Amino acid sequence: MTVTVLLLWTAAAIGCLWVLRRDPAILRSAVGHTRSSLVTVVPIIAIALPAAGFLSELVPEQLAATLFGPESGVLGHLAATVAGACAPGGPFVSFPIVLALWCSGAGGAQMVTLISAWSVLRLNRVILWEAPPMESRFVLLRPAATAWLPPRSGLTAEIILACLPPDVLGR
Repeated sequence: MTVTVLLLWTAAAIGCLWVLRRDPAILRSAVGHTRSSLVTVVPIIAIALPAAGFLSELVPEQLAATLFGPESGVLGHLAATVAGACAPGGPFVSFPIVLALWCSGAGGAQMVTLISAWSVLRLNRVILWEAPPMESRFVLLRPAATAWLPPRSGLTAEIILACLPPDVLGR
């Protein structure tokens, strides 16, 4: 069990005790929400994680290392920006893709770029949610104004990684 998991369980236990002390009815409602969330999320995770494992075996290691490897430089960050912007769906789809690329030789900084592009630029969100109700000028303005963020975050990650011991991210 990692420190993060322990911290999350501790925060959940403290929150549970706090709510229980305040009003047990709130705790029952929270448990109901948790149950319904688990019913939705667990099947998705049960599919997404094995899919990531299969994908990591199917993605040629040379391809991931060439496009997104630690030595791919600025072009790797640009490729990761495009891939992240085009990545479909929510986190249960995108993070298994990142995991598969990571396992196939992609660099940590390049994956920071990809995740940042997925978060900031996601084209399916622009097409499905922003374009229909908003003016085209805004739809073009927001991605144009934020397109620099993903490569910058990845390049910053490279600087941070250069200051850390080798293999700090592991594999």
